[in-house]
Amino acid sequence: MNKFIKHSVVMLIAILVVNVISNGYYKRFDLTEDSRYTLSDATLSILNNIATPMEIDIFLKGDDFPSEFRRLQNETRQLLEEFTAKNKAITFKFIDPLENENLKEQNIQSLSQRGLDPMQLSVQENGKASQAVIFPWALASYNELTVSIPLIKNKIGSTQQELVTNSVQHLEYAFADGFNKLTHPKRNKIAILKGNGQLKDLYIADFLKKLGEYYYIAPFTLDSVTTNPQKTLDDLAHFDLLINAKPTEAFTEDEKLVLDQYIMNGGKSLWLIDVIAMDKDSLMNDAGTNFAVPKTLNLTDFFFKYGARINPLLVGDLYSAPIMLATGSGNDTRFMRLQWPYSPLASGNANHPISTNLNLVKFDFANQIDTLKNDIKKTILLQSSELTKLEGTPKEIQLEKATEKPDPSLYNKGRQNLAVLLEGEFTSVYNNRIKPFKLSETKNKSHPTKLIIVADGDVIKNEVDRNRPLPLDFDRSSNQPVGNKEFLLNAVNYLLDDDGLINIRSKEIALAFLNPQKIADEKSKWQFINIGLPLVLLTIFGFTFNYFRRKKYRL
Repeated sequence: MNKFIKHSVVMLIAILVVNVISNGYYKRFDLTEDSRYTLSDATLSILNNIATPMEIDIFLKGDDFPSEFRRLQNETRQLLEEFTAKNKAITFKFIDPLENENLKEQNIQSLSQRGLDPMQLSVQENGKASQAVIFPWALASYNELTVSIPLIKNKIGSTQQELVTNSVQHLEYAFADGFNKLTHPKRNKIAILKGNGQLKDLYIADFLKKLGEYYYIAPFTLDSVTTNPQKTLDDLAHFDLLINAKPTEAFTEDEKLVLDQYIMNGGKSLWLIDVIAMDKDSLMNDAGTNFAVPKTLNLTDFFFKYGARINPLLVGDLYSAPIMLATGSGNDTRFMRLQWPYSPLASGNANHPISTNLNLVKFDFANQIDTLKNDIKKTILLQSSELTKLEGTPKEIQLEKATEKPDPSLYNKGRQNLAVLLEGEFTSVYNNRIKPFKLSETKNKSHPTKLIIVADGDVIKNEVDRNRPLPLDFDRSSNQPVGNKEFLLNAVNYLLDDDGLINIRSKEIALAFLNPQKIADEKSKWQFINIGLPLVLLTIFGFTFNYFRRKKYRL
């Protein structure tokens, strides 16, 4: 008896010791093939900076969810559980805003006013079609600040399964980005270049509004370069990034030297450049006909020295956004969506964080980019489709051509480069050249830096209705979302990102879905296998067991 008590006490002490140790040490193991529950270093760094309670409300909840979106709901919950395991200050709850019928309309209106628009789905389950409304959003609150976090990553032409796969792949970045806004104050400064006929603020307002959530933004002109170039360069050096959005007036050599030396000193830059004068507005205002002609910006040698060349060639693509044209007159006027090859829908480089898992980016009268051999690393970010043609300039553009059926045999030039990233130590444009003026210090080799060239200024241009900017990420002509705003934001984040947040976007997650049509067709068979077959086997076992039991006792 004493021995039994002794063993019991030892076992009880051992259990207590194990519990104390396990309380102080906690570890989760990710056994998935794609490591979907292993958080990136950038996310862990952000989570470690959350010092006070952070509350997250997720509206991705409902009784009528299709199976694909229940998968997104579960993946969201598991990711948030991983967050809370790393930092106990994070709490979350799922809310169904449509649960209470009496408050349903009020909740929809309240969420919509905060920019959390509902999403309507076509549900195909059990061979039946129905409609469901969901709110694929989360709200994160921290230190009296609140940010909205989108849980859906939409792409043109995606099925619901592809939509969910893209969204799950995007989840960690979406939450990390939202948390980063709450925990990190603005640090970097961005200069929006003015003075050379760049787009007016109204036409880049939507992107600047989004950019202002992350960075300080200010206009910058090169007007004083003729009188005090050193001061102009010193003032520009206070900015971490320069954005040059669709200039229309040529740059002087003085201005180019300042921009060159800004890059030599490690400044980052984003160039959205048209080398052909043509846009939709001028085409609409000139009786549907206008000439596309080369535009002289005096930047050819500038980009050539860095390793790229924008050619004065129009890119036509059969995979493009339509154009809205009025046909008929008077009461018979109708608006039709017609194929318009001069608005290519460019696909992104799946192997780079700027453009992976990105919706198609809409261009208007895009030009073609060549890359040149030098020591600079070059990464193509956006390309046209395989069904592309190149047209030289001058070129007459006629709207009436949109009513004609295009000849696919003419679109045989393959993919064309529309946006390129350059990284490395650049050689000055003015190396071994006479400089237009003297600076206190002139560098012929840059610090490691990077810049992005986009061969169309309209990528950043939002439409305007009644003197109000429209969303850059939605194309009214096709009534579809596009990836322009996200691409530009990713580009800026990549150029300025020093904590690796942008690299979360390159995380690949593979989800397996059941075939809904096969489920509907084979529903009865699998119900029988899962429910009926075990009962049949149990019945056979019962009869067999009783048979042998009676036979045994008869003997």
